[in-house]
Amino acid sequence: MPSSNRAKLRVCAYCRVSTDNEEQLSSYEAQVTHYTDYIKRNQDWAFSGIFADEGISGTNTKKRVKFNRMIEDCMAGKIDMVITKSISRFARNTLDTLQYVRQLKGEKGIAIFFKSLENNLI
Repeated sequence: MPSSNRAKLRVCAYCRVSTDNEEQLSSYEAQVTHYTDYIKRNQDWAFSGIFADEGISGTNTKKRVKFNRMIEDCMAGKIDMVITKSISRFARNTLDTLQYVRQLKGEKGIAIFFKSLENNLI
């Protein structure tokens, strides 16, 4: 039960699949449903949305419209924590991953939770 004196953590999720094939689209829909439910079930969290890019490669963040919108919302102070399936869902390029982690965590104190790592929060 959340403390009445403490604001809820504003949490969003980022989902992505890299192709438009049927199996990938099913995974995309499953990710969106899973993370919506996962966030809403936690009483200490306020649901801040699902940002999802469909049929988009993770190697270049410039073409990922929803990813970039999520980063903008984070930098604008609208989000406190980002949840995503894995590091590769967040960004395939190591330099991009490091850049965004530094930007979000270092500049804004925004936590990034990679579900595949389960107990590791950046």
